[in-house]
Amino acid sequence: MDSLRYLKSVGDQVRRAFLENKTILAFQEYMEAFFEAPRVHARDAAHYIRDCFDFYGTETLQKPSGPVRRFKLFDRPFDQTATAQEGEGGAPVVGQEEVHNAIYRILNSYVRTGRVHKLILLHGPNGSAKSSLVAAMQRALEDYSRKPEGALYRFNWIFPSEKLVKGSIGFGDKVAGGQRVETYAHLEGEQMDARIVCELKDHPLFLIPRGERQRILVDQCKPDSAFQLAAGVLEGELCHKCRQIYAALLQSYNGEVLKVLRHVQVERFYQSRRYMIGAVTVEPQMSVDADYRQVTADKSHAALPGPLQNLSLYEPYGPLVSGNRGVIEFSDLLKRPLDHYKYLLGTIETGVARMNHFLLHLDSVLISSSNEKHLSAFKEMGDFASFKGRIELVRVPYLRRLSEEQRVYEFRLKETVGKHVAPHATWVAALWAVLTRLKKPVADRYKGELRKLVDHLTPLEKALLYESERAPARLSSAQARELKKHLQDLWRESDAYPNYEGRTGASARELKTVIGNAAQNSTYRCLTPQAVIEELEALCRDKSVYEFLQQEVVDGYHDHEEFVRVAEGEYLDVLDEEVREAMGLISEKQYRTMFERYVLHVLAWTRGERLRNLHTSEMERPDEEMMAQTEAIVMAGSEDRREFRRGLISAVGAFRLEHTEGEIDYSQIFPDLFRRLRDHFFDERRRTLRKNAEKVLRYLGDERGQLSSKEQQQIQETLQAMKDRYGYCEHCAKDGIVLLLAKRYTD
Repeated sequence: MDSLRYLKSVGDQVRRAFLENKTILAFQEYMEAFFEAPRVHARDAAHYIRDCFDFYGTETLQKPSGPVRRFKLFDRPFDQTATAQEGEGGAPVVGQEEVHNAIYRILNSYVRTGRVHKLILLHGPNGSAKSSLVAAMQRALEDYSRKPEGALYRFNWIFPSEKLVKGSIGFGDKVAGGQRVETYAHLEGEQMDARIVCELKDHPLFLIPRGERQRILVDQCKPDSAFQLAAGVLEGELCHKCRQIYAALLQSYNGEVLKVLRHVQVERFYQSRRYMIGAVTVEPQMSVDADYRQVTADKSHAALPGPLQNLSLYEPYGPLVSGNRGVIEFSDLLKRPLDHYKYLLGTIETGVARMNHFLLHLDSVLISSSNEKHLSAFKEMGDFASFKGRIELVRVPYLRRLSEEQRVYEFRLKETVGKHVAPHATWVAALWAVLTRLKKPVADRYKGELRKLVDHLTPLEKALLYESERAPARLSSAQARELKKHLQDLWRESDAYPNYEGRTGASARELKTVIGNAAQNSTYRCLTPQAVIEELEALCRDKSVYEFLQQEVVDGYHDHEEFVRVAEGEYLDVLDEEVREAMGLISEKQYRTMFERYVLHVLAWTRGERLRNLHTSEMERPDEEMMAQTEAIVMAGSEDRREFRRGLISAVGAFRLEHTEGEIDYSQIFPDLFRRLRDHFFDERRRTLRKNAEKVLRYLGDERGQLSSKEQQQIQETLQAMKDRYGYCEHCAKDGIVLLLAKRYTD
C-alpha cells in the first residue's frame, strides 16, 4: 500500500469526523446549535449525568429483594470490544442494582432542586466494587460525551496576529485588503498570537448577560416536569479569569459585545478519565485539591494585547478544576486527615471553593468512597454532625448471590490465567465467598412456624435460597412455600443493622488472588476446582492476615474452614451428576416419563376420576402403589401424602395460568423433586458407575490397550459428552473422576 495515499485517507476521515462533530465553532454557530437542541445544551453536570444513565437504558431483574431496575451503563456495553485493563475500563459491575438506583435517585434530587447540594458517599467493606461503580460511570460519560445527545462545549479566547488585524489598540476589525473579520474562531495557528483556555470549562452560555440568558433559556427550553433548568445554568457567571478578559475587551470595544464575541472560540470537549477532563479521581493524598498560578507571569502569554497584559490573570488547576462539569471521585476519602477535606463542608453546600484571590464556582457531582471501619471512626468525631446533613450515604455490600459472584471472577479469566479453566472452578470459589458473608437469621423477627424454619436454616441452604429460591429438600411443600414467601424479609432482615449481612467475609479481591494462585498449581494441567479448594484451605490457615477468619462460629455460620468442605461437597454432587449423565446409564426421558405418569394419576386422584389402562382399555382407579413408590423417592419424610398431592396439582395449575401455551415442563415447576428422582436412579447404579469411572481412568492412563474396542468406544463417547455438554478437557475430566472415585465411589 502506498503510504502517502494511506495517510491522506486517514487525514480525510479525521477531518470529516472533526467537521461532523462540530468540534470548533464560532459563538454564532454555537448559538445556532443551541436553538436546534436547547435542552441538550442547557444542562448542568447532575442533569447531564442523569441523562447518561437514561441513555443506556434499563432492564428489570428478579432478585431476592423483589423486582429491581438495573441500569445498563454498568454492563459497560461500550467496552465489550475494548482491551482496557480491569479497573481502568473493562469489567462490568455485577449486581449492586440497589446502589445503581440509589445514585440515580440522588441525581434526580439534584435535578429537581436545581443544584448539587450533597456529597455521595459510597461505603462498604474493602473490595465491594465502590471504585468500580464510579469507574463505570466515568467511562459511560466518556462514551456519552461523544454522542450527539451528549455534546459538551467550552470556550477559548482567541487573539489574532498583528499581521492579520490592524487597529489602534490591537483589537481592530480590518484586515489587510479591507475585508471585515466576523470571528477569529477559525483562524489557523500562524494567524493568532495567543489562545487562552478556560480551565474550568465555563459554559458558553455564560457569555450572554444573565438577564437575557434567563429569558432565552426559559423561552427555548420550556421547563416542565420532564426538564428543569438548574440554578447554575440560569445564574452562573464566568470564572475570575474569563470575567477579567471579557471586561477588558468590552471596555476596549466601547461596549460592543459582538466585537468581544469575535474572540470566542467554542470548542466541543469530551470527558476523559485518562486525561482528567470532567472525570477525575482524587486519591487519598496529603495535598490540596486545587491551586492556581499567574498567567501573566508566563512568557508564553507575552503575545497578549497590551490591555490584557496589565491584568493579573490567574489560572486555577488541580482535580477540582479538571473535574468541573463532570464527576469528581474522592477515593477512600476518610483515610485523609479531617483538615484535608474540611473545605468540602462549604463546597458541598454552595458549590464554591475558596481560593486566596478568588472563588471557584463548581458544576460537578461529588462522589466519594470509604470502608466501614473509617466511616465508623468518622461517626465518632465531633465534626460528623456538620457533615451529616451534607452527605448522602449509599451502602455497597458484598454480593450475596452465587451466580453474580461467579461472574465477577470469570471476566477475562482465561486470558489472565493462560490455561484451560475447568468447569466449576470459579463456582467453588464463589460459593465459599458467599458462605463467608452470610449471617445467621434472627429467628425472633419471625412468627409461627416460620420462626423455626428460619432458625434451622444452614448457611448453604440460605445461599441456595438467595441464588435460585431453592428451599431445603428436607422441607415439605407447604414449608417450602412459606419460606419462599418470606424470602424478601430474609434478604432485608439486617438492612438496619450496623453489622449488616454482606459487611464482613471474603472479598472478591482475595478470591481473585486465590484463583490466580490455583492456576499456578503444577499438580494440575488446568485451573481445577481441586486446586481452588487447596488454596482456600491454605487461606483459612492464615487467620492473622484475614480479619473475617477470626469471627466466632454461630450455629454453623462463620465456620470458614467447614465452608471449604461444604463447597467441595456441593462440587462433588454436581460432578457426580455430570459424570452420570455423560455415561448415559439412564436417559432423562425415562424418569420424565415416570413423573408425568405420576402427575396424571395424582390429578385423577384429586378429581376422584378413573384412568384408562393403555393395555386393557379398562377404566381403573389411579395406581396407589405406583404413586406411593414415587412419593417415597421425591417427598420429604415428614410430609403428609394427601397434602403433598394437592399442593403438587395446585402448583401445576398455577404454572398453566401463567403459561397458557406449550407443553408443561415438570422439571421447571419441580426442580427439587426432579433432582431427588434423578439421584435415586443413579444411586441404584453406583457400582456400575464406579466400574465405568475406573475404565475411563485406565483409558486416560497407560492401560488403554487392555480395554476392548467396545469399551474404548463407550469411554470416548463419555469423554466427548463431558467436553460438549460441560466443557471438560481430558486432563480436567481425569482430575474430576479421580476425585470422584476417592470421595464418592469408595465402598
